[in-house]
Amino acid sequence: MLLSDFDYDLPPELIAQEPAAERSASRLLVVDRLSGQLSHHRFSDLVCLLPADCVLVLNDTRVFPARLRGWKESGGSVEVLLLRRVTGPGETWEVLCKGAQHLRGGSRLWFASELWAEWLSAPREGRGVLQFFSHADFGLLLERLGEVPLPPYLKRQAGSRVEDRDRYQTVYARHSGAVAAPTAGLHFTEELLGALRERGVETVFLTLHVGAGTFQPIRVEHLELHKMEEEEYELSEAAAERINRAKAAGRKIIAVGTTTTRALESARAQAGKVQAGRHRTNLFIYPGYQVCVIDGLITNFHLPRSTLLLLVSAFAGRALILKAYAEAVIQGYRFYSYGDAMLIV
Repeated sequence: MLLSDFDYDLPPELIAQEPAAERSASRLLVVDRLSGQLSHHRFSDLVCLLPADCVLVLNDTRVFPARLRGWKESGGSVEVLLLRRVTGPGETWEVLCKGAQHLRGGSRLWFASELWAEWLSAPREGRGVLQFFSHADFGLLLERLGEVPLPPYLKRQAGSRVEDRDRYQTVYARHSGAVAAPTAGLHFTEELLGALRERGVETVFLTLHVGAGTFQPIRVEHLELHKMEEEEYELSEAAAERINRAKAAGRKIIAVGTTTTRALESARAQAGKVQAGRHRTNLFIYPGYQVCVIDGLITNFHLPRSTLLLLVSAFAGRALILKAYAEAVIQGYRFYSYGDAMLIV
């Protein structure tokens, strides 16, 4: 299968630069996999669109202020994106770095008078391992000095607005560790979740810490040659039991987002059941993969040629998804992280 089969034309003005004034006021395109029909709604209409006895599975990861701006010993500026803590002394992190050309192991970066770092592994192609040193609690310094790592298509300085720390975060975010938000969940409010529960919808949470690999471009034309980077996920015993019990009873499992879908499919055992545990996954879902755990998917509109678009196409079929995207463009839907949503059933 070829990457070029998953391209589409998107007018730049449809790339959302701001979130909707109200989270649940976003538009919602409903895609019926069986009939191929499309219908237009508001996100708040989920209360009457979802089956009353379904299970809604959400990713409760929390985006942390993972971008740090600093300077090299030479005085040149540098930008670091913390990816994940790795084995090593103290605060040792794998990072992506802009402006780190020609740096060697042992050289230092400075971010503030009370925070600096040393390369344990010299950056290669912008990626390396840093050990951080500080005169205060590292987590508190990150909260003060770090920036929310907004996607590059949001045309403003990343993390420059206080509002983004709130709106680029789900209302149910609990466990810090993601460098990007699970954006399908951005449309939910506490009130909407409460209304769904009152109707009988069961909500279950898992955690997948969204990493940079989810958004790295695919650089090969033949999809089977692409390798996903690993991401960490955790599914508790209680959550797994609730999902498996629901499936055994014939109730629908609705995943909120591609990250939730990847976690559930990575955790699947026999007969579409899931196993609890904390693991790392590099599962690449693209057409030809048989999605077994979920019956429905809530998702945003994704970049052309992206792993996220491929996952959605694996679930609903390439032709139907491209048809839905074309309809969304005609109707002026807002695309990407701060954009509108799609419910696939």
